[in-house]
Amino acid sequence: MGIKVAKFGGSSVAGAEQFKKVKAIIESDPSRRVVVSSAAGKRFSDDHKLTDLLYLCHAHLTYGVSCEDILHTIEQRFREIRDTLGLQYDLDADLSRLRSRLSKDMSVDELVSRGEYFTSRLLAEYLGFTFVDAADCVFFGLDGQIDKEKTYAAISRALSEHESILIPGFYGKLPTGRIKVMSRGGSDITGALAAAAVGADVYENWTDVSGILMADPRIVDNPSPIPNITYAELRELAFMGATVLHEESIQPVKEKGIPLNIRNTNRPQDAGTMILENIQETDRHERFITGIAGRKNFTILTLVKRNMNQSATLRNALEILDRYHAPVEHITLGLDSFSLVAASAALGDALYDVIADLKKTCRPDDVQIQDGIAMVASVGRKMPSQPGVSGRLFAALGAAGVNIRTIAQGADELSITVGVSNEQFETAIRVLYHGFTG
Repeated sequence: MGIKVAKFGGSSVAGAEQFKKVKAIIESDPSRRVVVSSAAGKRFSDDHKLTDLLYLCHAHLTYGVSCEDILHTIEQRFREIRDTLGLQYDLDADLSRLRSRLSKDMSVDELVSRGEYFTSRLLAEYLGFTFVDAADCVFFGLDGQIDKEKTYAAISRALSEHESILIPGFYGKLPTGRIKVMSRGGSDITGALAAAAVGADVYENWTDVSGILMADPRIVDNPSPIPNITYAELRELAFMGATVLHEESIQPVKEKGIPLNIRNTNRPQDAGTMILENIQETDRHERFITGIAGRKNFTILTLVKRNMNQSATLRNALEILDRYHAPVEHITLGLDSFSLVAASAALGDALYDVIADLKKTCRPDDVQIQDGIAMVASVGRKMPSQPGVSGRLFAALGAAGVNIRTIAQGADELSITVGVSNEQFETAIRVLYHGFTG
C-alpha cells in the first residue's frame, strides 16, 4: 500500500464539525498516513482566523496594550473543539504555559505558530495519529531557507517509527533553536515537504473548493473545476493572477514527480484537480483551453523608430525599466517598433522619468503610452496542436466588441495573452470562458 500525505487548510479545521469531516476522510483511506494541519480558520464569514488573532495579540503586546480579550477568544475556540469532541489533551496546561511567557519580548513567529500547534495537538488525538512537532522535523538554515535534506530525513524517520503522524504546518526551527514561520499559506509548503520526504504517491491539499476553477468565480458564474493540469500550466495561470498554490509549495513535489490533488473537505466525493508534470491525453475532443486568468492596471510603452537596431534599442529600454524596478511582463515586436508591458503600479510616479530616459538613450521617433490596460491569458497545453486557435479567440472577442490593444504568445505556445481596456476585462474573460470551455 502506498502513502498519501493529506494537508488540511484553515477552513477544514475551523471547528469540531470540520474535525469530524477530516476524520471521515482519513478513515476512508488507510494510505493517508501523514497529515499536515493549518491553524483553525473561519467558521463563518464574520469569524476570525486564529492566525490573524495571534498576530493582533502580538501587536497589542508590542505597544503595551492588554490582549486579554483576544487571548480569551483564542482559548475558547480551542476549548470548544476539545470539549465538543471529548478530547483528553491537557490544553489548559499548555495555554497556561503560553500565558506565562507572553511579553513583548516573545517573538511574533513563536506566538503566531501556536495556532497550528494547538490545532494540530487536538486533531492528532482525535484522529489517533502521533503528533510530531514541526520544530522537531522542519528545519531552516541560517539563511532562512528550508534545509530540505535535514527536514526530509527527520520526517521520514518519524513515519518509520510511527504508523501515522500529524505535523503542524507553517513553522519550523532555526539553527539557533528559535521558531520561524513561513509566508502566509506556509502549511502548503509543509505538506509538500512531507510528501517529498516520504515519497508519497500523491499529495492531497484539502481546502474549501473542489479544485482549481477555470476562471474567477467573481467574474464567471459557477466556473467548472479543472480536472487535470500540468505544473507548467499552473505556473502560467498563477503568473496571470489566478489564485492558486504558492510556487514554493509546489516545488518539493514537482521535483520528486509527485502528483498534487486539490480536494474539497466539504465535498470529498469530488475528484478535485490533479496537478501533474505531464498528462497523457486520451480525449482529443476535450476542450483545448485549460483555464483563463488575468490582471488589471498595466501600462503599454511603445517605441517607434524607423530603421532601428532592434536588439540594441530593446536592450537599452529593458535596462532603463530595470533601473526603475519596473519588470517588463510582456514584449511585442514590430519591424520599426516594439511594445513593453509593465504593471502601472511598478512604474508609479517614475513613468515620466522612464519616458525621458527612453527618449534620451534610445532616441525613438515616438514614445506612445497606453494605460488602464488589463492582460487576459488563455492557457492550455493543447493549444499548440490545434490549428486556428488564436484566430478563433480574436474573432470571439471582436464579435463581443472587445478591442484588443496588444497580443503576446509564449514561446512554448502554452498561452495566448491579449491586452484590453480595464473596462472590458470582465467581458473578455466571460467571452473566452463561454466560447471555449464547453
